[in-house]
Amino acid sequence: MRQLFNALTGRHLAGLLAGLWLSAASQAAPLPETGANPHEGVASCATSVCHGKVSEDESSTVWLNEYRIWLRSDYHSRAYRTLQTEQSEAIARKLGLPSAAGAKICLDCHADNVPTEARGRRFQISDGVGCEACHGGSGQWLESHAEAGTSHADNLAKGMYPTEQPLERARLCLSCHLGTKDKFATHQIMGAGHPRLAFELETFTVNQPAHYDVDADYRERKPAIASVNMWLAGLAVSGQQTLELLQEDWFTQQGLMPELSFYQCHACHHPMNDLRWSPEGTPPGTVRLNDASLLVLAEVLDVLGSADAAALRSGIQQLHQASLGSRSAVVAQAKSLAARLDPIARQVSAGSYGAEDMRRLRAGLLQRAAAGRFRHFTAAEQVFLAVETLAISLGDADQLESLLDAWFKSVEDENTFVPQQFAVRANQVLGGL
Repeated sequence: MRQLFNALTGRHLAGLLAGLWLSAASQAAPLPETGANPHEGVASCATSVCHGKVSEDESSTVWLNEYRIWLRSDYHSRAYRTLQTEQSEAIARKLGLPSAAGAKICLDCHADNVPTEARGRRFQISDGVGCEACHGGSGQWLESHAEAGTSHADNLAKGMYPTEQPLERARLCLSCHLGTKDKFATHQIMGAGHPRLAFELETFTVNQPAHYDVDADYRERKPAIASVNMWLAGLAVSGQQTLELLQEDWFTQQGLMPELSFYQCHACHHPMNDLRWSPEGTPPGTVRLNDASLLVLAEVLDVLGSADAAALRSGIQQLHQASLGSRSAVVAQAKSLAARLDPIARQVSAGSYGAEDMRRLRAGLLQRAAAGRFRHFTAAEQVFLAVETLAISLGDADQLESLLDAWFKSVEDENTFVPQQFAVRANQVLGGL
C-alpha cells in the first residue's frame, strides 16, 4: 500500500461510497463543536445494547459495533493520546505551554473540546475525537434515535450533524484538517514541530475504517455519496475555507510578518540553489499563497467545460496580486472570490458524473500534469489523489497500479519533490490509459 501521510495506513481499495448526492442545497448546519446540544460522551454509545456489540448485528439496519471499530481501528480515537507523546510534549515546551494534553490550542482538534457547560455526565475529554465530535451533541436525540419509527430527518431536526451531505462533511473534516476562525495550526505551531496539514476528503474518508454499509436500507434513510462527488466537495470546500481564513485575523496578527502557513511551504523550504520560481502571477523572490485547492478546482472546471473556469483563474491571479499589496486588498479579494466559489461548490458536489465524465476528468488532469501545470507540491499532491480516486471509481486502478505507484513516488516525500519528474510520470500514466 502507498503511504502518503504519516497519519494514514494506506489507500484502501474497498469500502468506497456509491451513488449520487443530488439533494438541494441547504443552510449550513452548525458544526458539532458549536451546536446547542450537550455532548454526553462516548460511554453513552458504548454499551452492548447500543453501538458496543462485539460484532455486527445482522438483524439491525446499522452494525451496532461502531464503538468497537472506533476504539480499535479509528485514528480519531487516538487523537488525545497523541498529545501525551514525547513529540507533542516537545512541541508544547517550545510554545511555552505547560502540557499539550491540557492546552486548548491542542485540544480543539485532538479532542471533542466543547465548553464545560456542554459536557454531559459521562463525557471524558480523554476520549479524543469521539462520536459526537462528528455526529453532533446527542443530548436531544440520544434516546429517541433508537426508537422504532424515528427517521434520520427526525434526528437531524434534533441536532444530529448531516455527515451524509458532501459539503457538510467537508466543512466538518476541514474544521480541524485546515482550520476555522476559532482554531488554526499556525506557522509557529508547525515551527515547533507539528506536521504539515495535508488533507483530501475522499482519500481520508476511505482510509478510515468503515462503520456502516451503503446498502438498500441505508439508501432508504440517507443519500449515498459517490466517490467523485466526495472528492469534488472536499476540493471546493477546502478552497472556500482557505478564502474565509484569509479574511480572519489569523492571516495577519499584530506583528511584522503575515501568517506564513497560508503560503506555499515549499516556496521557501528547499535548498537555495534549487530555483523554483515560475511566471505564475507573482514576481521572483515573493512567496506565493497556497492556492492548491483553488488551482485544481479551476482545472476541473476547465475540463468539464464550465464557463466558471476562466473567472476562477482570474480571481486566483487577483488574489495573488492582492497579496503583494496589503491586508485589506487580500481580505477584499478573498471575500469576492469566496462569494463566487459558493455556487460552484454546490454545483460540482451535487452533479451527476457518469463513467465518461470521470474518464474525461482523469485524462484532463493527467494532460495538465504532464504539461507541467502543477509545479507546487501541494497542488501535485491533490492531483495525484484525484486521479487515483477516479481510477478506483472507474474500476481500472488495478490495471494502472504499477504506473500509479511510480507516479506516487514523485509525491511520496515533499522534501524531494521535483516538478519535472511529476510531469514525466503523469505522462506515463496518461499513456497507459
